[in-house]
Amino acid sequence: MAKPPDCPPPGLPMWMATYSDMVTLLLTFFVLLLTMASMDPTKFVQAKSSIEDAFGWSTKAAPVPFSIPVLPSPPKSKFTPIPRQSPIQHFKRIKSDLEMTKLDAQVEAVQRDNDSIILRIHDSVLFEAGKATLDPASYPILRKVADIIRPLPMTMRIEGHTDATPVAGGKTSNWDLSVARAVAVMSFYHRGELFALDRMSATGYGDSRPLVPNTSPENMVQNRRVDFILRSDRPVEQDNKPSTPIPF
Repeated sequence: MAKPPDCPPPGLPMWMATYSDMVTLLLTFFVLLLTMASMDPTKFVQAKSSIEDAFGWSTKAAPVPFSIPVLPSPPKSKFTPIPRQSPIQHFKRIKSDLEMTKLDAQVEAVQRDNDSIILRIHDSVLFEAGKATLDPASYPILRKVADIIRPLPMTMRIEGHTDATPVAGGKTSNWDLSVARAVAVMSFYHRGELFALDRMSATGYGDSRPLVPNTSPENMVQNRRVDFILRSDRPVEQDNKPSTPIPF
């Protein structure tokens, strides 16, 4: 009678254990390659610790220095501040505003020097002959003039001027009349809060500063006027040098 073949020993075959170890090592190897490919120091340390724990290595890994990357700041460029507008630009703006508001027929704009502008209004627009009380018909004109000047960085001096004809009645001189008219305009602006009081002043010159000789009725009409002297708050810089203010 034939002898039966030997029965295999109980449990898994021996090659199975070797195969399992090889597959586990290959899996660990590919996980390690994947972790290193990410180039993340934090994940690399975590994967290294996981492998050591899997193989029973209890040594503590040295900490890997890690710092938050700082993005380089863009190169600094020289900042050029917005240049302050010159009186010439203010003059062009005033001329344009006078044309837009249709005041150019009553208000004349004159470029005086490199630091001041004159708005000239003839006395007939604001006052009756020989009077220092404002004509109510002039209120809209004065309001529009204030609206044009107020946004500009300029101060305003209100000057009253007359011709050489003596004031009727003889009780008031031309100088008194010119001062009273300038003060009347300033008081109108102050009462109506149309212009800041610390930005304006008033003065009168009578017939001492005529535009043309008082030799004809036409010339006298030109000399009877109220001038708004607009002057920049700061000296205007030209050729990197402050300009010398011209005295009024």
